[in-house]
Amino acid sequence: MMDTWEETLVNEKKVIDFHTHPYRNRDENMGMYVDDFYLSPSQAQEDLENAGISMICGSVLNTNKRGAVNDFAEIKELNQGALELKEFYHGFYLPGFHVHPALLQESLQEVETMHRAGLKLVGELVPYLHGWKQAGHDYSSKALCEILSLAGKYGMIVSYHTMPEWPRETEEMIRNNPNVTFVAAHPGQREDFLLHVERMKKYPNLYLDLSGTGLFRYGLLAAAVKSVGSERIIFGTDYPICNPRMYVQAVLGEHISQEDKENVLYRNARRLLDI
Repeated sequence: MMDTWEETLVNEKKVIDFHTHPYRNRDENMGMYVDDFYLSPSQAQEDLENAGISMICGSVLNTNKRGAVNDFAEIKELNQGALELKEFYHGFYLPGFHVHPALLQESLQEVETMHRAGLKLVGELVPYLHGWKQAGHDYSSKALCEILSLAGKYGMIVSYHTMPEWPRETEEMIRNNPNVTFVAAHPGQREDFLLHVERMKKYPNLYLDLSGTGLFRYGLLAAAVKSVGSERIIFGTDYPICNPRMYVQAVLGEHISQEDKENVLYRNARRLLDI
């Protein structure tokens, strides 16, 4: 059972979910059982709020558009969807937007456009969905470095999908962009998680969000707090892929202090995103 503080936190909906993929329709819903379980965007907000979540962040994706991206219009459509959902959700959703290293000039312009629109979150970057490898790019791409340099100039936060096959490329991206704040998505299994921690010890501009695989391994969060401190761990679920209630309760059930839990569940996101 939750204690009084936990009940108050959930009932007051203080939790910020840093890593979600909101959607306008079924094609954009990343859930694995959409044919059997689909919530409308309005129902999704109610679902998240019932889990104690007060705000969500993240990018729009499309399950039917997987592979090489040859036209920035595909990226633009996803970003436009994020802006539309921002208006639809009236303050509940803080959008993230996509860029693509194979489309350098268009991506640079998109950073400028989103900066003027007041957006501060790039990503989640998802190379496997948008065909970076087919286009000859990875996290060490010079084109990506140029895009990230501009994002860093505007104080943007960059959320990136963990690509286990790109350990050197990931480290190069972080090392070459010390003025950019990065948030790695998905702790993963133990080997991947320990690699995240190793990087975080080397690079103070790197954070980790708890979305996707990993948090269900009991003690992972306590290990993260012990290794790098609770100030660099951010709550995320990967909704609608994952059940948000399980993630909220997983954090509340870890053997860490109340202050550490509050840092993870909402304070860190507020600080990074100036909420």
